[in-house]
Amino acid sequence: MSRIGKKAVVIPEGVSITVGKDNVVTVKGKKGELKQAIDRDITVEIKDGEVNFIRPTDQIRHRAMHGLYRALIANMVKGVTDGYIRKLELIGVGFKAANQGNLLDLALGYSHNIMIEVPSELKVTTQQEKGQNPLIILEGVDKQLIGQVAAKLRGLRKPEPYKGKGVRYVGEVVRKKAGKAAGK
Repeated sequence: MSRIGKKAVVIPEGVSITVGKDNVVTVKGKKGELKQAIDRDITVEIKDGEVNFIRPTDQIRHRAMHGLYRALIANMVKGVTDGYIRKLELIGVGFKAANQGNLLDLALGYSHNIMIEVPSELKVTTQQEKGQNPLIILEGVDKQLIGQVAAKLRGLRKPEPYKGKGVRYVGEVVRKKAGKAAGK
């Protein structure tokens, strides 16, 4: 048995989980609503304030789906109760970030600014304090969407290994390489 798949997802107060037709699980909470289609082989059972996932056989595919869907639903429950936050910092001379609503304006050392429209499901804010690196803060209920947008923003200018300049997650450690050896 999958260790993760065996664990029940506890439904906190204020969250409702329903299984609709075509095995679509809907999770509603104070922060929003999320839906996830579940594979037809996996059975979703809701009782006593817990969600359990049951697989029909021990086939590799069923074992994989068992843990996957349990983790996805657990992430959805956490998202609608607490939400997710992802912070990115811009490290480099002249790197700036500004936003107007969900339109993000980035100056990352290219000849032009990069304008990116963040999906409406996410809330984006920017901070630029003197003496600190500019920050981009993404907030939302969908863990997958926040991770995807954060990875896209990071991919615009990945941290380079010599000076560490670029867009990185707050707390990310970039291993630095030694530069070219000085002349003999």
